[in-house]
Amino acid sequence: MTEQDFQRVQRMFAGHLRDPEHNLPPEGLEDRRLRIYRDLFFNNLDNFLRTGFPVLHSLLPELRWQQLVRDFMRNHTCHSPYFRDIPEAFLAFLDAGETLTADDPPFVQQLAHYEWMELVLDTRDVTPQECDPSGDLLAGAPVLSPLVEVLSYDWPVHQIGAEYQPDAPLPAPVWLLIYRDATDSVRFMEINSVTAQLLALITQWPGRAGEALLRQLATDLAHPDPEAVLRFGADLLAGLRERGVLAGVAPAEVP
Repeated sequence: MTEQDFQRVQRMFAGHLRDPEHNLPPEGLEDRRLRIYRDLFFNNLDNFLRTGFPVLHSLLPELRWQQLVRDFMRNHTCHSPYFRDIPEAFLAFLDAGETLTADDPPFVQQLAHYEWMELVLDTRDVTPQECDPSGDLLAGAPVLSPLVEVLSYDWPVHQIGAEYQPDAPLPAPVWLLIYRDATDSVRFMEINSVTAQLLALITQWPGRAGEALLRQLATDLAHPDPEAVLRFGADLLAGLRERGVLAGVAPAEVP
């Protein structure tokens, strides 16, 4: 068998495993043996996705879940050889929306993204920025942990489960803070838009002192009492550091 023939057989075999209903296997292979490979391929993928999206899996009828997995296996092209990247590929498959139906919950895509983010933070490998973990958060520049993400959703994805499945989006987006703490546990916390805005300012101006950031926040909010924002913000920054959302303080840049 030439290399070209071997590659042709490989493509036929892979195509049959992905979509046995529409792709014949290479000639000469016993169906009993092929069935072992077909079941192994599907079951491994199915189990991996169940683990990555436990809430989504629990809310869908079993036949519908299996149909989604088979559609993903049949139609979506994965570009990474790593198993841990499969959930991201499945999320892209759902976001394309081509396989979703009117009978599926309307929050499927956002719920899947929310569940995927836990894996993202759990497996993120970073080199922390050097900073003083106990420095003055107002005089110095607050340093955001690299193990933090601020998320916004139209659906209350952190509350969805067997007992609560909304049929309409929220009147205003919900803000969620996801972070990995000192014990390497991934945590989720609902925050308000002001906290989200402060975290965005820290990201936007990483060298700015905490006090300057809070005064900028007061200006952005058109708050009538900037000193009240400063007092509230100082407590907020301290609480974020206590949770591990802020890694500490770096020297502030001269304005």
